[in-house]
Amino acid sequence: MRTGTRTGRKLAGIAIVGALALTATACGDDKKDDGAKAEKSKSGSPAGAVALPRLDGQKIEVAAVWTGPEQANFVKVLKEFESRTGATVTFVPAQDPIVNFLGTKIAGGSPPDVAMLPQVGAIQQAVQKKWVKPVGPEAKAQLAKNYAKVWQDLGAVDGTQYAVYFKAANKSLVWYNSKVFEAAGAQVPKTWKDFLATADTVSASGVTPVSVGGADGWTLTDWFENVYLSQAGPEKYDQLAKHQIKWTDPSVKDALTTLGQLFGKPDLIAGGATGALQTEFPASVTQTFTGGDQPKAAMVFEGDFVSVNIAQAGAKVGTDAKVFPFPAVGATAPVVTGGDAAVALKDTKGAQALLTWLASPDAAKVWAAAGGYISPNKAADLAAYPNDVQRDIAKALIAAGDDVRFDMSDQAPQSFGGTPGKGEWKDLQDFLKNPKDVAGAQARLEADAAAAYKS
Repeated sequence: MRTGTRTGRKLAGIAIVGALALTATACGDDKKDDGAKAEKSKSGSPAGAVALPRLDGQKIEVAAVWTGPEQANFVKVLKEFESRTGATVTFVPAQDPIVNFLGTKIAGGSPPDVAMLPQVGAIQQAVQKKWVKPVGPEAKAQLAKNYAKVWQDLGAVDGTQYAVYFKAANKSLVWYNSKVFEAAGAQVPKTWKDFLATADTVSASGVTPVSVGGADGWTLTDWFENVYLSQAGPEKYDQLAKHQIKWTDPSVKDALTTLGQLFGKPDLIAGGATGALQTEFPASVTQTFTGGDQPKAAMVFEGDFVSVNIAQAGAKVGTDAKVFPFPAVGATAPVVTGGDAAVALKDTKGAQALLTWLASPDAAKVWAAAGGYISPNKAADLAAYPNDVQRDIAKALIAAGDDVRFDMSDQAPQSFGGTPGKGEWKDLQDFLKNPKDVAGAQARLEADAAAAYKS
């Protein structure tokens, strides 16, 4: 059952009434207008927006692993917070795994005030280490008003709210070069069987069908999770995510065997397995949308955030680059999500105010307008998204309510599901190199998972 629709309509209605009231005020009542200006001056926020305290003279550090356009767009969100509060906010570049980065900072006595954590497992680990502070009442009120329960629960540990999910991702999308598809006479597939047939059609036209960013192990976990969720179903997915069933389970064998139908055909992957393992995620996107009518690949699988890299390649979403849902392997197509959550490492007024800001639709609107972003905030302004493609992706995420399934590797302990060169990332890179060795891949995955979940 979908949830949140009624609440979303109610909030939309409030927004419209509020806008009409502001229009009437601007047209005919100077005294009320002066009152609105006074309200903004007192709180640091525009009238009708999220209430934020004045923080003049306070300095706040925010750590995140984002680079390039993602970092630049997040800084825009922080700049708006500065303008509304008077605080000075500094972005601190972090490295993966961010828990290790934070551990070094904490050990040195200089933790940032707030950190953006990209894994549920990282939140749980940081709470266990007693690094993070509970979310304050103002931010909790924003979460209760603006978020489906699933997103609140993902940021809670043992019933206490520790995190605010600010950025979400729909990680069940395949982006394709529309010119290549048109020239090849390729059809948009709905099933895995159709997907492989489409790949063969594109290959016959002289263009390699699929680009895989195998140098970044997390992209391979996303491939596996989409196949597994659709083929094994949500109940098995939840069990494997919690390591309640082993990676040697027959359902994992089935998913790896299915994935091997693609990974085991080097001519279907740009550069073959060797080339894919040397291709980082950004390059996997740009090589799909550059090179005129002879790009290095016709399709690339990944989340909505791919649109940023498409723009960097000089292509336009909706015309040069189009998108279809990850094909159904089982009865239904998968919907896998991911996200980045803010946690407070210092229990200060500034840190809590920033969490409140990030839980508000006002903050979501800033990045939505910049592109390459989907908000889990159901009160976020859909009109702010820069194109219909991203708007539709955002609508689908909100409409899914509590039915979404969060990225499995991001739910795992970071040593298994979130560390470059180790655990699941490395095991699936090895599988890409030798996709015939399904049993060996399962054994390595289970050994690494067992060690990580025990610790």
